[in-house]
Amino acid sequence: MVAVYLLILVGGVVRSTGSGMGCPDWPKCFGSWVPPTQASQLPPNYKEIYTAQRVAKNQKLARTLQRLGFSQVAGSIFAHPTQYIETDFNAVKTWIEYVNRLLGALIGVFVFLTVLFALPYWKRDRTIFWLALASFLLTGVQGYLGSLVVSTNLLPVMVTIHMALALVIVALLLYAVDRARIGRAGEGASYEWTPAATAPGTSVVPGVGLQVWLWAALLLTFWQIILGTQVREQVDVVSAAAGYAGRENWIAKLGSVFTLHRTVSAAVLLLNVYVGFELWQFRQVRLRRLVLATLGMIGLEIVAGFVLASFALPAAVQPVHLTLATVLFGVQFLTLLAVAHARKAPETIAPSDAARPVVA
Repeated sequence: MVAVYLLILVGGVVRSTGSGMGCPDWPKCFGSWVPPTQASQLPPNYKEIYTAQRVAKNQKLARTLQRLGFSQVAGSIFAHPTQYIETDFNAVKTWIEYVNRLLGALIGVFVFLTVLFALPYWKRDRTIFWLALASFLLTGVQGYLGSLVVSTNLLPVMVTIHMALALVIVALLLYAVDRARIGRAGEGASYEWTPAATAPGTSVVPGVGLQVWLWAALLLTFWQIILGTQVREQVDVVSAAAGYAGRENWIAKLGSVFTLHRTVSAAVLLLNVYVGFELWQFRQVRLRRLVLATLGMIGLEIVAGFVLASFALPAAVQPVHLTLATVLFGVQFLTLLAVAHARKAPETIAPSDAARPVVA
């Protein structure tokens, strides 16, 4: 999980530094497993060579999408204005993108090891094994999507799908870890709960309605991250049109997606404050910690968003903003799992007149 979040952070660095096309081919970089460090190591017509390779790959992809019924997406590949544009070689950007790829490959190894370590759970809880296996397979798909992001020269729809799948992988791995933790608890680990201070006759178990609100908060955060990805894509368009000059004027030129992104951020805050207030009433240690973590992440996100909007989109803050959002998504997902466990085992949450128990 740490490696996945680190990859998301590095991916944000790739976008904020404009290094997404630092390597024009995939999985190699400029046809080599060790990228060049200066333009003299490349053939004079390297732009034409890699543009031709990308276009050929995209034509094959477009034909496949058309056969599957995705004609609009297939058409957008060649409607993208940068489709036939190859960026100039930049050693720093090349190595930033290459480190991103190396980390992605390392995560593939980590997730494969996770599958191996999940094998003993086959008899105890097969869901854990299937979650690990699904994470590994989707990591492979994510790598392939990464190659399409490169071949389509950062086509917005590909970047959005790439980000959405990363969140799905995060959720699968968190679910696997959580189920394994619960399994260990059943084998002797202990939980410590604070006494609840509910009124007589009041339920000490989160209701279905609260669970629905939790799902709403999680999906709203998911949508907000996707909107943020689209805002970033709009920033790329505006910055390119301005010749990457006048950075302080870029925000004013962003479209309705940016306005929607800011509006949804207020909805995310209000909804999570409400859910957090309701969860706080149960006085359960784990739930309270998750509430504090959720609100803490949102607070940091607001600060990062303010800095981005007020100080001309500083590149150093952009990947932090993205990573905080994905961590928030993970914390919300863990909260949803914690409430689900509480509803399945209500006896683990103490009634109002109970002493401080330890449930083994």
